[in-house]
Amino acid sequence: MPSGLEILGVQLPPRMNAAPPILIAYDGSDSARRAVHEAAELFGSRRALVVTAWDPNLPYEAAAITATPGLDTVSSPADVETAKEVDNELQAGARHIAEDGTALATSLGLQAEALVVTEENTDVADAIIEVARKRDVAAIVIGSRRLSGLRARLAGGTSSAVLQHSSCPVVTVHAD
Repeated sequence: MPSGLEILGVQLPPRMNAAPPILIAYDGSDSARRAVHEAAELFGSRRALVVTAWDPNLPYEAAAITATPGLDTVSSPADVETAKEVDNELQAGARHIAEDGTALATSLGLQAEALVVTEENTDVADAIIEVARKRDVAAIVIGSRRLSGLRARLAGGTSSAVLQHSSCPVVTVHAD
């Protein structure tokens, strides 16, 4: 029985690891690192997207606050330049975090790819869910900090939001 696919008399090799990838939400925290370990244990050598989300508007929002009349601040063109510098640093930091998670995932046997996404008009949970939908992932693996009560409401509860709103299976991992 031939393996692979034959097209016009040419035997093509079987698709390697044709299963859809998993998505690992990664922010560099202990719970995110634990999620990478659990993903490797659960999914073996599967393809994995290591996703780090960041907000590119944050430095510009901070610059706008410093230029708000009525606040004891001075508006200057340097505020926008400073915001651009902070934006570049945050983007580089997000790339570094995603690459760190990818290196960890690869060392544990996953076929990992770093992906940095912006959460411009949304929050982190929505950004993760959107990537999962667009990339047709088999599952999302995400760390949880076990926040509860008021702390969970104030901190946003990203893992809870992903669990509640994702259309694909979600594995939440605690940092223990």
